Amino acid sequence: MASFTAVTKRKRARRTKNAGHARKMKMGKHSTLSATELFAALGEPGKPAPKSAAPAKG
Repeated sequence: MASFTAVTKRKRARRTKNAGHARKMKMGKHSTLSATELFAALGEPGKPAPKSAAPAKG
């Protein structure tokens, strides 16, 4: 039978690994823009693209 310390170390390691994996999964969920977000600046399909803003003079 493993000692209490060994069990605790394994449990902690597993919990830390799983937490990291869950964090990465949450980050990856919205890392890529959807098609709607990606092409939002181009306007509605079948209609001319909206005029771009005038460049700022400095």
